[in-house]
Amino acid sequence: MRLTLLGTGNAAQVPVYNCDCLACIRAQTDLRYQRGPCSALLEFDDSRWLIDSGLTDLSQRFSPGSLKGILQTHYHADHAQGLLHLRWGQGIRIPVLGPPDPDGFADLYKHPGILDFSRTLKVFEIINLDGLQLTPVPLIHSKLTYGYVFAKEGKRFAYLTDTVGLPTDTEDYLKAETIDVLVLDCSFPPNEKISRNHNDFTMAMKVVETLNPRLAVLTHIGHELDVWLMTEGVKLPADVVIGREGMCFSS
Repeated sequence: MRLTLLGTGNAAQVPVYNCDCLACIRAQTDLRYQRGPCSALLEFDDSRWLIDSGLTDLSQRFSPGSLKGILQTHYHADHAQGLLHLRWGQGIRIPVLGPPDPDGFADLYKHPGILDFSRTLKVFEIINLDGLQLTPVPLIHSKLTYGYVFAKEGKRFAYLTDTVGLPTDTEDYLKAETIDVLVLDCSFPPNEKISRNHNDFTMAMKVVETLNPRLAVLTHIGHELDVWLMTEGVKLPADVVIGREGMCFSS
């Protein structure tokens, strides 16, 4: 089982349009620090599943037939906009699995093209995904949103974005067994005002402390957090890393 981060930014991405903060200037001159729409690629055996589809060049990144399907955490634009173009392909069908959101995104349900939205997922219901165990877990967000737990051959990965904290039932489920890799929403630097949609650094670290994964990877990062990390000399625990595009985690 291998998880590769394709995008690690929040909705604004990095660099932010017309922003001259330290993080955005750095990203303009060094591609390593750019952040695209938050997404990942899950690979195991001969299967490849895309997690979220906010990248707008999906048809260039993935040749026809190379994806078994797409897992949607939710249908906000920065996590689903890439489907708008992909749907107009021909000659194949691509399953899109996700929460039972009756609205979806834009007119995708009305004009799905090659996308198959017929199967929705239920929280805590384990399904067999080509030999891998997939469990959706509820998150706290302004739109119906799932996190995903992947289990195969005794290893357990959790992908949790977008969320602000965790619901009690999700926290209890995740604490029951060791998580080898936790990919977690961390959009903002520490802030006295709690966001209604995303973790700040303090909240993310509380989740990490509670779940105690072998490795925590912070993602869905905004430019304000990057600036804070650049200027405050933040020393992260050895088992916590800041996500970057292209990072790969294998079991």
